[in-house]
Amino acid sequence: MTAPAVDHIGIIVAALEPAIAAMSLVLPDAPVVRRSLPEVGLEVAEFQAANVIIELLQYTTQVAGLARRTMGSATGLNHLSISVPDLGAALAALAADGVEPMEGFPRCGAHGRIAFMHTDPRTGLLVELCQAESAHPLEDPPS
Repeated sequence: MTAPAVDHIGIIVAALEPAIAAMSLVLPDAPVVRRSLPEVGLEVAEFQAANVIIELLQYTTQVAGLARRTMGSATGLNHLSISVPDLGAALAALAADGVEPMEGFPRCGAHGRIAFMHTDPRTGLLVELCQAESAHPLEDPPS
């Protein structure tokens, strides 16, 4: 059995550029990948450490679009993304225990097919499941 892998840790920031400068001090040699996701109102900077991606997220609009409805507006540590080989199978296993994804998921995300689950009442943790781009074509299912 393969141990589960954390794909990334999401952190909401008020301003991306100062946050990038600060993170660069603690991860000085980490490659940084920037992404613009206007369809959900986000600018993203990903610091690619050897064992995990640290994802800095800045909202680009005050409108309560999908990103804000999913992740909230509070700055700071936001979510833990778990890598899964088959998102459909992972969601089916969770559904068997009564755990469903948030409305609007699964869908394409910055790292592949994603599904945010409702915040766990026992841990207070917002969890995202992520199937890497290379594991599945980036297509949203027909509505």
